[in-house]
Amino acid sequence: MNEIHYRPIGIIHSPFTEPQGTPIQPASGRGVKGTVELFPAYVGGLLDIEGFSHLILLYHFHRSTSFSLRACPYLDDTPHGVFAIRSPRRPNPIGLSVVRLVSVDDNILHVQDLDIIDGTPLLDIKPFVPAFDAADEIRIGWLEGRIKHLSRKTA
Repeated sequence: MNEIHYRPIGIIHSPFTEPQGTPIQPASGRGVKGTVELFPAYVGGLLDIEGFSHLILLYHFHRSTSFSLRACPYLDDTPHGVFAIRSPRRPNPIGLSVVRLVSVDDNILHVQDLDIIDGTPLLDIKPFVPAFDAADEIRIGWLEGRIKHLSRKTA
């Protein structure tokens, strides 16, 4: 199979310059404000985005240098497969966060509930639509019983 190459469409700016102290998930970053700077060539794609309260940001874990197919995640001390956890150490270091859209100012999206390191390359933006993105019956696997500890976790 051929390699796939992506180009960033923007940069995510946040108060976090190091992994240490960065919220583990958007739920841990509630209230954390930042901006998404879209490169000028992509501004036309923002038409009508202000009507959405939440956005899905897809980004490149630019600080991730290796991966492991099994790892102990932050809420457990038992190893799990990388595809059953949300570690940045992945074969393809792609991150996903659902953030709250506060406002749009030209090519700058003001967002909050951030769990992303400053300077992270943005790959794509999609509107979060509960009817599309949520299922009726949800299971959370090994996280069952551990998820209550999420709000206290930072890297």
